[in-house]
Amino acid sequence: MASAEPIKQLICINWGTKYGSDYINRLYGMVSRNITPPFTLTCFTDNSEGIRPEVHAVPLPELSFQLPQTKRGIWPKCRLWSQTLGELTGPVLFLDLDLVITGNLDGFFSFGDPNDVILARNPSNPLEKLGQTSVYRFPVGKLLPLLERFSASPLEIAEKYRFEQRYVTRNAPGGVKFWPNPWVLHFRQQCRRTFPFNYFKVSKLPDTAKIAIFPGDLNPGDAIQGIYHSGGKVRSPRQHVCAGLRGDRDRSLLAHLRHFILPTPWVDRLWRE
Repeated sequence: MASAEPIKQLICINWGTKYGSDYINRLYGMVSRNITPPFTLTCFTDNSEGIRPEVHAVPLPELSFQLPQTKRGIWPKCRLWSQTLGELTGPVLFLDLDLVITGNLDGFFSFGDPNDVILARNPSNPLEKLGQTSVYRFPVGKLLPLLERFSASPLEIAEKYRFEQRYVTRNAPGGVKFWPNPWVLHFRQQCRRTFPFNYFKVSKLPDTAKIAIFPGDLNPGDAIQGIYHSGGKVRSPRQHVCAGLRGDRDRSLLAHLRHFILPTPWVDRLWRE
């Protein structure tokens, strides 16, 4: 008799007011269209209002220390390094709320060993071989040593490593592995067109991509509108060039010209509940 298919366990985290329940519900919708059941999505959150019932909304794991306040890194994800995560056991796949699922997710559960810590590669720091925790898998409890060390000197560690992904990459017990390069694409680094092609070609989506991540201040909603920086203006190519030439910019002319994208239809099509 064939054994039952193991449940694919996905998790996310939400705190504060930056992302509402619509992000969580949208993530569930994208997952459900791109995975072979059975699966669960558990959201660790400080506000479960409006979250669709298929998502397991669980209170944020408690911390015994105050999170450090720094200019760069955001560290609340460290809560997921706890010994326990609700009723979950074994490998869990973490997903950021502001990513776009573009292909089948099954490979993220069969790749490597169940005890591995597996991250996306960060293309911004190729020589450092830095991992990206927008999409990473780990066994529940394996990263507890990171939390224990962090809790002893939170500000010192935050200032030393700047970003929690660097801390995980360098200190995960047993080291880390990386997803195959084509699976996870950094939208700004690997999807958008370089200058001057960004003015007449939309950002690309290779067939091999399974997830597009959006680190920094460009999120999927911005990509849909054709905005390079959150809070920026929607402009046609001509309007953007003219704004740069007349000095209506907050960076160099070259940077201004490079920081332009056309509206991205594939993000609009895929980033939905």
